[in-house]
Amino acid sequence: MKQNCIVIILLFFIFNGSTFAQQKQPNILWIVSEDNSPLIGAYGDEFASTPHIDSFAERSILYKNAFATSPVCAPSRSTLITGVYPTAMGTQHMRSTNPIPSQVRFFPHYLRQAGYYTSNNSKKDYNTVDQPDAWDESSNTATYKNRKPGQPFFAVFNITISHESSLHKPMDQLRHDPEKVPIPPYHPSSPEMKHDWAQYYDKMEDMDARVGEILQELEDAGLADSTIVFYYSDHGGVLGRSKRFMYESGLHVPLIIHFPEMYQDLTPEKAGSSTDRIVTFVDFAPTILSLANIDIPEHMQGQAFLGQQQGPPRDYAFAFRGRMDERIDMVRSVRDKKYRYIRNYMPHKIYGQYLEYLWKAPSMASWEKLYREGKLDEMQSRFWEGKPVEELYDVNADPHNVKNLALDPAYKAVMERMRKANSEWIHESVDVGFIPEAMFEALAQDQTLYEYARSGDYELEKIVETAEMASLGEVENIPQLVQKLKDPNPAVRYWAATGCTILGKKAISVRGQLETVLDDPQVAVRIAAAEALYQLGEKETVLEVLTSALTDSDRMARVQALNVLELMGEDARPSISNVKELASRDLQDQDYDIRAANRIIHKFRANQ
Repeated sequence: MKQNCIVIILLFFIFNGSTFAQQKQPNILWIVSEDNSPLIGAYGDEFASTPHIDSFAERSILYKNAFATSPVCAPSRSTLITGVYPTAMGTQHMRSTNPIPSQVRFFPHYLRQAGYYTSNNSKKDYNTVDQPDAWDESSNTATYKNRKPGQPFFAVFNITISHESSLHKPMDQLRHDPEKVPIPPYHPSSPEMKHDWAQYYDKMEDMDARVGEILQELEDAGLADSTIVFYYSDHGGVLGRSKRFMYESGLHVPLIIHFPEMYQDLTPEKAGSSTDRIVTFVDFAPTILSLANIDIPEHMQGQAFLGQQQGPPRDYAFAFRGRMDERIDMVRSVRDKKYRYIRNYMPHKIYGQYLEYLWKAPSMASWEKLYREGKLDEMQSRFWEGKPVEELYDVNADPHNVKNLALDPAYKAVMERMRKANSEWIHESVDVGFIPEAMFEALAQDQTLYEYARSGDYELEKIVETAEMASLGEVENIPQLVQKLKDPNPAVRYWAATGCTILGKKAISVRGQLETVLDDPQVAVRIAAAEALYQLGEKETVLEVLTSALTDSDRMARVQALNVLELMGEDARPSISNVKELASRDLQDQDYDIRAANRIIHKFRANQ
């Protein structure tokens, strides 16, 4: 009798120990769609046709406040795969190749170490040097079905159906009526715009069908009851002023997470519920490790929002914009549950800078044409004009972010709070985005930018102070900008020169000092000074600096120079032979200097 009791007790512990181990290592599936905001029935969009995601949401948890850290794919994916802000590593610019420190491993690496089978089907696009050992399998045929029997898995399925490129070729037959499609107030109701919006809703419907297929495959494999499933988009999108732009339309993403009954203890939320908890892409990596009961590395800057290591709810979601393809810009943003704050560090650059890839959508050319013909209202015209230094939107009352409250005295306290949160994030994360991209290689040299920023050589506070002063465009700051043009730190000199560009003709008293800076040892500073001097009427010496930069070994210096040359219009014509020579060097039009050069060549041809 005693022996029978011992056997029963042992069997009890063996069985429950196995169950316990399973619960600590759930299967995890990511379904990732591309370039879409929450234009989904479950999020209240009545025009959308998304029955599979809607049904999935009914038995899952819907996150109302989930945000990408960048409104474009590669920088967003850099955040997702590392749990570190790209602005801390220098991977914030589109299609970066900057290395990251050796201790920052792609998070599936830790899952593999813990016994998981990791598969990725099929996009990587992590904006840095690849780490192939993160995956057991990464290809367009990769699947969790190739794991060992009983092995837990982490699987990613990336759906490209709703990607921006889906609008490049207009479809003749549409299921969604262009005459009934809802158009945001910042867009004109041109035929091309209505068609692109209707086609996009068609693509969302097709994407939804693929989500349904993936979920059904999981069910058919008998794994639905043991798999935590995430559905989300890699950022917002996709028509103009969404993808790449720092509004809700670019940063707010759908996120729906399903927990089978055996894993309900890993979430504070109930199935079929929604939550207004703020979550952001920097939190995804630590959250997956938390769900798998794997210790979260100290270098990760996000915090888990699920599992045994989940932290308290965050107050803010932070976001950034750097260079987008061939166009330079710099923006930071802070979002709480009610407001979005945006800080434009380059307000002289219009929102609608020409991007070769973005302009492949017919709606973009039609929007620009109507602006040039003077046929847009004030709201629709803003996209083609300079930016305010700061923006503030009540996202509940103003979901399209068209009423800027930044200068409204009633929101002074909100502005101060959000401005402070932005500053604290920049300093706590050690934001290297204030260094011009053309300086990255020279400053970092034998170390990564992440390591350089923590070496003691990065004068973050002084550089940020200069950038913020420069962006204000205030005449009373001219004496300080003049002093900063002589600063030993090249990033400070760059921002001081940029501040003179922002001031425009009001910086006339600085002309002599700017001419001295044309001989600066840093090419990015020379180009910034040349741009400022062009605003003051100089042409010949400006063209000398810019054409010289076209032969610089650093591609981003060439991109910076080409951006200025395009702004000069006809005044840049003497440089056209140099621009053509640059364009002829490389047949890879994916290189951003080639795209920028071809744009200038095309404009001159059109004006002949």
